[in-house]
Amino acid sequence: MRLPWVVGVSGASGTPYAQSVLNGLLDAGEAVDLVVSRAARLTLLDEVGRTIRDAHWEEDVAAWLGRDLKDVRYWPPGDLAAGPSSGSYQVRGMVVVPASTAAVAGIALGLSKDLLQRAADVNLKERRPVVVVPRETPLSRGHLVHLLALHDAGAVVLPASPGFYAGTSTVQELVDFVAGKVLDTLGVGHTLFTRWRGELGGARALL
Repeated sequence: MRLPWVVGVSGASGTPYAQSVLNGLLDAGEAVDLVVSRAARLTLLDEVGRTIRDAHWEEDVAAWLGRDLKDVRYWPPGDLAAGPSSGSYQVRGMVVVPASTAAVAGIALGLSKDLLQRAADVNLKERRPVVVVPRETPLSRGHLVHLLALHDAGAVVLPASPGFYAGTSTVQELVDFVAGKVLDTLGVGHTLFTRWRGELGGARALL
């Protein structure tokens, strides 16, 4: 039986994080159900010069990810009758990446204003893994309250905070570090970053 991960892309800046997570899941042979919010389409256009049209989603997503698609299903963000809107639709869990503060608030409050929020709410109530990747900075008290509510509901709050200890030298490597942490949280194998092994390397000579 097909058992996908739902990936929700909201309108926050940081669509390259979503691209890296999606490619990491597909590289690992995982099935994906994709939801791209209306605001995220504008962000995609601004950040990478691409957008996703409902009628041409397969062509558009393949161009965005730079690969042929295999086992990807796309759901329009306004389709509240879609599979992921029901708890009886079987999935492994969900990632919201990047997570705008509006999406975070909507999920925390159970507003279900679109399919992305509804799918996240469903996965929380079904006690499935949910990873939320906020990118906003700085955070207001309201943002923190909503993130804490998600944590208390069972979600993992994973800020888009790349590490530098792996010898990263490019923006893509920093993006892949965050995506790799997401996949680690999901229990999905990857080679997106070099893991810390307790060795300081050249820095040891300075101690």
